[in-house]
Amino acid sequence: MTPTNREIAEHLLACYDTIYMVLGEGAPTLSNDAYVVRTYETARAYGALALELREHLGESTTAPIPVLDEVLRRALAGDDSGALALYAMAMVVGPRLLVSLLDARTALSPDPSLTALFNDASMRCVKEIRATGEVAKDQAPIEDIEWQTLARDLSTTLDRSGNAESLGISR
Repeated sequence: MTPTNREIAEHLLACYDTIYMVLGEGAPTLSNDAYVVRTYETARAYGALALELREHLGESTTAPIPVLDEVLRRALAGDDSGALALYAMAMVVGPRLLVSLLDARTALSPDPSLTALFNDASMRCVKEIRATGEVAKDQAPIEDIEWQTLARDLSTTLDRSGNAESLGISR
């Protein structure tokens, strides 16, 4: 069954809301000031995307995406500096979200305003990934084997959810 434009938009809204909520809650608990700021900025960016989409949709109720919520909360819990949460956004969640946005644009029935919102969201996602890279390059490298295992496990969690390439738009 092909999802409707509204179903696609509501799914992406749930993704944005989940990111906004979890990162916004987690940012003040982090110990690395640069990562705190970047985490807040990332949360705000996805909160702004959610607001734009909510304005387009009107009345809409969404619930957090369980696997996305789990991955981000595990990343926050696994490293109090914030590096793992930002890694999750830049290397695990962000690329899958980009694929979901591409899938969404491909699956849409003609709707120029929704297509424009998804195009903008893709550009913002890339901007957030790049901004995270800029912050990370000025930080000490992480050579902790346990941290690297946690990082790999985040990808594995999403892969096991049945959405290896995306966050669930493709059906």
